[in-house]
Amino acid sequence: MIFGKIEYLNLLPFHVFMKRYTKGSSAKMAMEYKKNVPSAINKAFLKRRVDAAFISSAVAQKQNFVSLGIIAKKEVQSVLVLPAYKTQDDSESATSNRLAKVLHVEGKVIIGDKALRYALEHNDYVDLAALWHEKTQLPFVFALLCYHKEKKHYTKIAKEFTKKEFKIPQYLLKKAAKQTAIPPQEILQYLKLISYKLDTKAHKGLRKFYKMEV
Repeated sequence: MIFGKIEYLNLLPFHVFMKRYTKGSSAKMAMEYKKNVPSAINKAFLKRRVDAAFISSAVAQKQNFVSLGIIAKKEVQSVLVLPAYKTQDDSESATSNRLAKVLHVEGKVIIGDKALRYALEHNDYVDLAALWHEKTQLPFVFALLCYHKEKKHYTKIAKEFTKKEFKIPQYLLKKAAKQTAIPPQEILQYLKLISYKLDTKAHKGLRKFYKMEV
């Protein structure tokens, strides 16, 4: 099985979980990882070069998925539009670019860890998840865990991952901080903004997003 791995901080808890989940098991032996940014993983999944991955919601509508996603209840700090800049999509994104258009926000879209670094140092930005919640009173689902086969396997992963909160070991937190130039405490604060269980409200937000015209 080839899993498309996006190494943004918003998936750090999931990667910690997967490391434990597959430890010393046949699943670890069978699992390979293909690392890239969301837009590239989307393309690899659609071309069946990866078997499963967190796929951008804008691309995942007609795909098989389990009840696991990357969800912002309100603000998110890692999906921004910078109004002072010329309108420009982020090449790493799919859903965020569409969300900016749906919300009629003009400016430069930036996502991921670079967006979080910007948010921690500036205040001249629009947080797209916060704006979405302001307008809809619903969470925003940025990505869904999609699969081509092995439904039972990924359903079990979703169930186990959302069963309890997983603490990130200090050595992994420090490693992530070094890689992203974001302090450990800021990473932990950021992760409080992210949820993963695709509950009723998240489903409702997702359906609303799909119905909105760009």
